[in-house]
Amino acid sequence: MNNKKITILYVDDEQNNLISFKAAFRIKYNVLTAISGEEAIKILRNNVINIIITDQRMPNMTGVQFLETILDEFPDPIRILLTGYADMNAVIDAINKGKIFHYLTKPWNEEELDLTITRAYDIYSKNMEEREMKEKLELSNEQLEFLLRQKLLS
Repeated sequence: MNNKKITILYVDDEQNNLISFKAAFRIKYNVLTAISGEEAIKILRNNVINIIITDQRMPNMTGVQFLETILDEFPDPIRILLTGYADMNAVIDAINKGKIFHYLTKPWNEEELDLTITRAYDIYSKNMEEREMKEKLELSNEQLEFLLRQKLLS
């Protein structure tokens, strides 16, 4: 990984959780926090986010609903769901609809969450590399097709 800090968006309706997450990870990562799904969407529109970590139980919009809502507009960030309850339906929902990478139970274990963030960023980086290679390949193909057409016309 290069010197660029991983940017994480942490979404939770409990201010204390936002504060403790930021306190635990702000030195190692670029941490942005949102107290609601609506606020998180505004942050996503103004920042490049690598990893989204969201609480499941929030008013107005659950973590799964939030992840589902942003999937089309923001497909790149790797998603992690936190749930304070043994809510298997929410987890299954998140995997099926929100395309989550991993889920953890609350209260989270700092070491486990840090390891999960590292693994998630590895996947994010590989996805971005693959996209870049695909774009380069498509450009090369377009250039080759252009040259071939030029050759056929002359």
